[in-house]
Amino acid sequence: MTDIPTPQTVAEALAWASDRIDSESARLDAVLLLGRVMGQSRTWLYTWPDAALSETQQAAFQTLVERRAVGEPVAYLLGEREFWSLPLSVNASTLIPRPDTECLVETILVLALPEQARVLDLGTGTGAIALALAFERPEWQVWGVDRSPEAVALAKANSVKLALEHVHFAESDWFSALEPQHFHMIVANPPYIDAQDPHLEQGDVRFEPRSALVAGDAGLADLRDIVHAAPDWLMPGGWIVLEHGWQQAEAVQALLEARGFRRVASQRDYGGNLRLTLAQWESP
Repeated sequence: MTDIPTPQTVAEALAWASDRIDSESARLDAVLLLGRVMGQSRTWLYTWPDAALSETQQAAFQTLVERRAVGEPVAYLLGEREFWSLPLSVNASTLIPRPDTECLVETILVLALPEQARVLDLGTGTGAIALALAFERPEWQVWGVDRSPEAVALAKANSVKLALEHVHFAESDWFSALEPQHFHMIVANPPYIDAQDPHLEQGDVRFEPRSALVAGDAGLADLRDIVHAAPDWLMPGGWIVLEHGWQQAEAVQALLEARGFRRVASQRDYGGNLRLTLAQWESP
């Protein structure tokens, strides 16, 4: 561990941390971590670069920077990540919500759904998708399920934190623990990464739960299970929206078409990759 040089002003601490952190966003990471330690905003840090850190702040900042230097995600270090402008608590029991997943929310919001639509978010994790939809459409009835009890507890805590306690969260392995019912919309961001994918050993995903990332059959196993079961839970005319890997759009389209879905289409994420596929169910 390399100690922060003294004396340590905001500017000096940020310069030291930016050099220690090996990431494409090293400077921003350092600013976010120092802001948390000092209880100050980014604007304050930029405005007062000569402000001095206390010994306690120096020690706390050094600890966070060293953890970030070995790759631990900033979101886990801060215990928070923003999604759809909502500040969500996060921890190592769930995936960190990604900006590209907001594309699912955008897609759902433009569909012609009933005013009091019933929506199910499978594998809800932090509750990000369910809570974003409930925030935008408070009249909707939204459920979120996850097989991880830790994830369900976190999603419930986020619903309280955001005053969106009308969202229902429950422990369920996909549909397994749900009472028989039907939804106008099913949305899922399931595990879809092949176990042999080298990206699993890079970046933030090294610290995220493998059970929320990896699926069998080249990453398609959970997507296939959801597509197969979904019609039993959808209203006639109901929709399904799935996030998947950037090379899986064609395979997911084929799964949906083989199951009898109509109006199958894939859409691009913010990076231009075909990241999500939606389809509509019409009773045979």
